[in-house]
Amino acid sequence: MMGVIRNSIEKSPVPLTKADFVSDQMVKWCPGCGDHSILNAVSKVFPEIGYKKENYVIVSGIGCSSRFPYYVNSYGFHGIHGRAHAIASGVKIANPGLSVWIPTGDGDSLAIGGNHFIHLIRRNIDVNVMLFNNQIYGLTKGQYSPTSPLGAQTKTSPYGTIEHPFSVGELVIGAQGTFFARAIDTNPPMMTEIMFEAAKHDGTSIVEILQNCVIFNDKAHEYITSKENRDNMQLHLKHGEKMIFGKEKNKGIRLNDRSLEVVTIGENGISEEDILIHDMHNPDPGIHLMLAKLSSPIAFGVIRAAAAPTYDDLMEEQIAQVKAGSNIKCMDDLFNSGETWEIK
Repeated sequence: MMGVIRNSIEKSPVPLTKADFVSDQMVKWCPGCGDHSILNAVSKVFPEIGYKKENYVIVSGIGCSSRFPYYVNSYGFHGIHGRAHAIASGVKIANPGLSVWIPTGDGDSLAIGGNHFIHLIRRNIDVNVMLFNNQIYGLTKGQYSPTSPLGAQTKTSPYGTIEHPFSVGELVIGAQGTFFARAIDTNPPMMTEIMFEAAKHDGTSIVEILQNCVIFNDKAHEYITSKENRDNMQLHLKHGEKMIFGKEKNKGIRLNDRSLEVVTIGENGISEEDILIHDMHNPDPGIHLMLAKLSSPIAFGVIRAAAAPTYDDLMEEQIAQVKAGSNIKCMDDLFNSGETWEIK
């Protein structure tokens, strides 16, 4: 077991397994697509989270990622392009006893759905967003997306895109995000651990998953995932542990003035004492923002998990306060309030 989740969502009275969440629908993603790995991680983590099966809801928009509700044996809602966050907000606010998950893509969330995305984060509604970032529009056959690198040649940018891409982590933290994590589709155990942490978090959790589209943007993340590069390009963060990485575990991250610096332990007087310890719960987002922006290495794991009041909790509290101070307790009270008269 990865830990304990404490909230008001009803737990299953019997242990569940991966088989309980496997859908009878044919999975229509392309062979080799990173989405298969993400689906496998979700079907493993839902039983570990331990809620009753009928308390899971998956809400999606449009895109390859948005086929997710068909492929998990739970309640689901397949919405329209960019609107999953708005739909999921209504679902959670109407029924706080549901565990709401939003599978979405870099186009679905950051282009047409960008406004809903940032306001979901700002409100801190207790839902879980899995943002599949393959840096391309896959379902509509290969147009550049808001995360495509500058200069990327695609069907809609044959000479190279001249748009600056979004950095998902910067966007989330800039929108006052309380939870941001990054995973990659080649590491299912990491994805499962991160999704469990997302479920534990009380508030909007954003998990960016670097995902490979084998047809329209194959090997987009190879500079991070290749056997030759992965040890030196991936910084795996663990709360309370030193930020150490590298094939020989001799690289580390230290704070130099107001920026993060990669150093080699044992050189130039650098020791493990100089290496930063990761604190994902720090309410100050400064270091978290710097970690989200790191490009060499790339930070993976839970970067930020800060406590803050949620929109849904505050709304329930406000409703209770208004009710307590009101003379109207039911519909009969409302109908008989103000000026009333009888017709004889």
